[in-house]
Amino acid sequence: MASEGDDVAAAAAGGPMDVNTALQEVLKTALINDGLARGLHECAKALDKRQAHLCILANNCDEPMYVKLVEALCSEHGINLIKVDDNKKLGEWSGLCKIDKEGKARKVVGCSCVVIKDFGRDTPAKDVLDDYFKARK
Repeated sequence: MASEGDDVAAAAAGGPMDVNTALQEVLKTALINDGLARGLHECAKALDKRQAHLCILANNCDEPMYVKLVEALCSEHGINLIKVDDNKKLGEWSGLCKIDKEGKARKVVGCSCVVIKDFGRDTPAKDVLDDYFKARK
């Protein structure tokens, strides 16, 4: 796990951070600060109560009504939505896995939706995501 953190820190120090790397770092910070809602039920509650700051949805979600619900709640409440390629990757980023002795993720559980309710501290990664959403508007 230390090598993953070093990679993220090196990316932050070495040059401009891409959106996926920034998203990983923001999710890690939010997980540490207990600011994540994972899964449809938790995400729908957080989105509907307007507690969410950012919503992440997996592109390979196999239930179209799931995607429709999350997208509708985000647009209705004005919450930023970002899509990632793989639900297994999203599950790993949001802490739904076991880490073995070598620091590799094992037993990764797929997660189609994650909501950030609390970013924790402000980081350069959060600034990268803020700039990304400003550019999209």
